[in-house]
Amino acid sequence: MDTMKLERIQLYGKHGVYPEENRLGQRFYVSLELKLDLSEAGRTDELERTVNYAEVYALAKSVVEGEPFKLIEALAETLATRVLDAYAKIQEVTVRVVKPHPPFDIVFDGVTVELTRRRTASS
Repeated sequence: MDTMKLERIQLYGKHGVYPEENRLGQRFYVSLELKLDLSEAGRTDELERTVNYAEVYALAKSVVEGEPFKLIEALAETLATRVLDAYAKIQEVTVRVVKPHPPFDIVFDGVTVELTRRRTASS
């Protein structure tokens, strides 16, 4: 399998356990690693033979900027499911969501959830 990556997309969402997070929102960083066969796209130079990463970005943006989740785990799971549902060419997706400023007294680069989901034989 080949790999296509969309790295550290900056999006604004209202995810979190605390009411002020849902009201005020904050920045999130999302990275997607897509596993698919890119050989035909490489040989033909035709967009139809690959996954349009602008569309993948738009899908990620709609999820992150959409309905709030309490947990970034749920946000990442939804992103992975939506990507696999939308693109049959993608065999595996790894989603990384970084919440750089959780609402508690700590100095660090944020909390990250990373998960990988694969297309099942029945999908």
